[in-house]
Amino acid sequence: MSAALLNTLKHDPRFASLEAPYCELSAEQLLSYFHSRERVHYFSVLDETQVTPEKLHGILDNYFDFNNQAYQLPQGFDWLINPSSDIEWQILLHKFYYAVGLGRQFHETGDFRYRDAWQSLTQSWIATVPLDFLSSDVTGRRVQNWIFAYRYFVSLSEKPQIDAEFHLDYLASIQQQVAYLCQNLTPARNHRTLELYAIFLAAVVFPELKAAKHWLGFSIAELHKNLQNDLLADGVHCELSTDYHHIVLRNFLGIRRLAAMNHIPLPAEMDDAIQRALDFSLYAHKPDGLIPAISDGDTACFLELLEQGHQLYQNPALLYVASAGQQGQPPAERSKIFADSGYAILRSGWGEQGAAYQDERYLFFDCAALGAGNHGHLDLLNIEMAAYGRSLIVDPGRYTYDESGEINWRVLFRGTAYHNTVQIDGKNQTRYQAHSRKFKIQGPEPERQFKCALTRPGLDYLHGIAASDEYPVIHERKILFVGGEYWLICDLLRAEQLHDYQLRFHLDPSAQSKVTTDLLDEVFRVESPNLLTLQVAGKDTSLTLEQGYVSPSYGVKLPAPVLNFSQRAANCCFITLLLPYRDQQPDVKLECLPVEYAGKAVCQQTAIGLSITGRQVKDSFHDEIYLSHQPALNFSFAGQQSNSPFLLQRKDRHGRLLAWHDINSAKLDSGAKR
Repeated sequence: MSAALLNTLKHDPRFASLEAPYCELSAEQLLSYFHSRERVHYFSVLDETQVTPEKLHGILDNYFDFNNQAYQLPQGFDWLINPSSDIEWQILLHKFYYAVGLGRQFHETGDFRYRDAWQSLTQSWIATVPLDFLSSDVTGRRVQNWIFAYRYFVSLSEKPQIDAEFHLDYLASIQQQVAYLCQNLTPARNHRTLELYAIFLAAVVFPELKAAKHWLGFSIAELHKNLQNDLLADGVHCELSTDYHHIVLRNFLGIRRLAAMNHIPLPAEMDDAIQRALDFSLYAHKPDGLIPAISDGDTACFLELLEQGHQLYQNPALLYVASAGQQGQPPAERSKIFADSGYAILRSGWGEQGAAYQDERYLFFDCAALGAGNHGHLDLLNIEMAAYGRSLIVDPGRYTYDESGEINWRVLFRGTAYHNTVQIDGKNQTRYQAHSRKFKIQGPEPERQFKCALTRPGLDYLHGIAASDEYPVIHERKILFVGGEYWLICDLLRAEQLHDYQLRFHLDPSAQSKVTTDLLDEVFRVESPNLLTLQVAGKDTSLTLEQGYVSPSYGVKLPAPVLNFSQRAANCCFITLLLPYRDQQPDVKLECLPVEYAGKAVCQQTAIGLSITGRQVKDSFHDEIYLSHQPALNFSFAGQQSNSPFLLQRKDRHGRLLAWHDINSAKLDSGAKR
C-alpha cells in the first residue's frame, strides 16, 4: 500500500471504527475480506408479513405499505416526515424489515433492482437521519434488519454485490448506532431485550469493529439480568401479552442460536429461563397453531419458535406441538396453570387418544394483572375458546395504537366491553381517561384473586375473583370443563345496590350473519358455527346480538357478532354453557335443579343446581352439577349433601353413575373423557 493511500485511510473517519489490521485495508480490500471470511456464522430472520412480493415490488418505486396504509413517497423523500397520522407507520419505515426481504429477493432472483433499492435507502438513511430520531427500540430493530440483509448481499453472494464505499458507510453506521444503543438502552422489558440482541448480534457478526469485544461482554451480562427481571417464575413475560411474550422469546432464541453457532458460552440460568418461556408458548398455542391475542398484540403462529427450542434443548413435547402431533411426544400435562402470571389453559387432550390434534378443545383464562409497561387490556376474567380447528370465542386483539380519528379505536379495543367478561355500569374495570393528548390508565387496577385452579381427568375447575375501584361490585367467575366436552361458566355479581351488568362473548368473524338466538323453556339458546351457547334466563335477563370487531393483525378489523347478556340487579348470576361441536349440532337440554339448605330452597346467588342432558353423535350423557357460593354451608342437591364449591355427577341414560367429582376427590371416572 502506498504511503499516500495509507495516509488517506488514516484520515478517513470511517476507518476509525475498525480494529487493526482491517483499518489499514482499502475499501475494496475490506469488502473482499468480509465476503470471504469463514469464522463468523449467523442467519437471517424475516417478518414474512412485511416482505411479501407485492410489498417488495412496490418499494422499488418508493411505494411503502405498512399496517394496511400505503403511501407513494417521492424520490429523495424526507425520512423525518410521516405521511400517516399513525406513528407506527413511520416506525416501520425506519425499522427496515423490508431490507431483509430485498436481500432475499435479490439472492433468489439476481435482480439488481432489489440490491439498488437496499443500498439507496440505506445510504439515504445514513446521510439524513439523526441517531436519536425515534426511540431506541427502533434503532435496535433496524440494526438487526440491516445485519440480516447484509448476509444476502455480502456473505451469501458468489462475489460482493455492493459498492465498496457504501460498505464503509454501512460499517461506520453500524458502529455508531450500536454505540448509541449502549448508551441509551430502554430501562426494561421487551424493547431492552431487542436492543441488547442487536448489540449482541453486531458483536458476533462484526468482531472486526473496535468495540465488538466490549459489546459482547456487555450484552451477555445485561441480557442475563434482563431475562431474570422480565420473566415471571412460571416463564410468562412480565408484560402479560401473549404476542410480546413471543417476540421476546424469538429474540432470546436468536441469541441462543447465535451463541451456539459461534461457540460463545452463556450463563446456564439463561437456558433455564428460555425453556420456561417455551413451556408457556407450548400451551398458549391453540390447536389451530395460533396464539390468542391477550392484551396488546396480534394473533399469530409462533410454532417455528418451538421447532427452534426443540433443536436447542431436544424436548420432544416442543416438537410434538410444533408439528401438530406428527412428531415427538405429547406434553406430560393436558391442562396447565401458570400461577405467577394468573393464566390457565385448559385442553381436552393433545390428539393422542383418538381425537385429531386440531379437533381438541381449548380455553385460555385470564386472571392476570395489567402487566408491566403499558400493554395490558382491561380484561380481568376474560376467556378465549377454540375447538375443532377453529376459534369460537375470541379476544378481539388490539387493532391499533393510533388514537386519532372520530372513533378512538385504541380505547375501544383496550376496554372491558371488547373482552369476554362482565362489564358493569358501562364502565371499564380500571379508570381509563383522556390525559393530555392520549388516553391513559388513571386509576388502580382491579384487585384479583385466582382462588382455585384444579385439573384432573374428566374435570377442570377454575375460580377467579375481581374487585374494581370503579364500582362496589364483586365479580366471581367459575369455570367447569366437563369431560373434555363443554364448559360451564358461572358469573356471580354481588352488590348492595342496583347495577347494570353486561356479559359479552365475542364470536369469531366467521360467525358473522350466521347466528340465531331464541328463548325456550327459560333458557336462551344461541346457535353459531360449531358452537351451541345456552344460558339460564334469569329474572329480567335480556339477550341482544351486537355488532363487534376482531383484529387478527395490526390495522385490520373484521366485523364479528357479539352476544350480550344483560341484567339490572344488585346480585346477579349468569350461568352459561358453551358446547362446541364438529359436524352435527348436539341435542342438549339445560334445566335448573333445586338446592336446599336446612330444608329450604336457596336462590342462585347462594348455590346453583343444574341438569345437563345431551347427545353428541352416538354418545349421550346426563350431568348433574352443583355450584356453591357459600361452601362453608352444607347444601342438599340431587340426593347428595355437600359443602364442596362444586359437585358433578355424570350418569348414563339408564341412571347408572359414571363419574363423580367434588373439590377433594373424583370417583368412578370410567365414563369421563380425558
